[in-house]
Amino acid sequence: MHLLPTPGSHLFDGQVERIYDTAIHESKVFVDNGVDAIIVENFRDGPFFPDRVPAETVATIAGVTREIIRTVNIPVGVAILRNDAESAMAVAAATNAAFIRVNVHVGAVLAAQGVIAGKSHNTLRLRANLQSDVAILADAGVKHSNPWVYANLADEVRDISPYTDAVVISGPLTGIETDSSDLIIAKRATNKPVFIGSGVTPETLYKVFDLADGFIIGSYFKVDGISFNPVEPSRVRALMDARNKLLFDAEMSGN
Repeated sequence: MHLLPTPGSHLFDGQVERIYDTAIHESKVFVDNGVDAIIVENFRDGPFFPDRVPAETVATIAGVTREIIRTVNIPVGVAILRNDAESAMAVAAATNAAFIRVNVHVGAVLAAQGVIAGKSHNTLRLRANLQSDVAILADAGVKHSNPWVYANLADEVRDISPYTDAVVISGPLTGIETDSSDLIIAKRATNKPVFIGSGVTPETLYKVFDLADGFIIGSYFKVDGISFNPVEPSRVRALMDARNKLLFDAEMSGN
């Protein structure tokens, strides 16, 4: 769920209600076409702050997240870009969201925002202090970055695993296919679920279907597959039809 630019963003058009209306409309499209969960994300707010975002951003995401949770009957998560895991955790706890996604949870990377450092020490303590059961999905080898600490993916996955509920593996950029070999490395390095974070389409799903426990999809669901465009219902249906066929085939084969 890529929100329209939120208040404070240089692209915000002054129409707060349009953010809410668009998010509710797209959440219904997702639910009507069978997706399993929604992540609310300030994707259109770039260029992003490297860590903490302004109060107006947090307030908007919290408000929209709560409205979506009241509208749909599937789990809803929160991601506050580029790496404000503490605010995401606070929003999730306050709105009864199910999970958050964190780009950099341990270690550090070099990205367009400069050095981005993981703050799992703060995020986990905040979750405990809030007496929350919000799950954490943490990226390893996160896209749009270069590693600053870890020489290889396996080491990062091993370090993240004690502090996360699932690991996310992506391609190098938004919409770029995730390397199957990276998924195999991640699965061998952790006993936590491994999700794919980029590049899944109806045409590529079969190649990675048996290698991952879940799939996070944004760009493909948009008109023409362009991330800044609106959600296209027919593309959501196409992806979910491909997923359902693979599930059916697996069931028929006894896998």
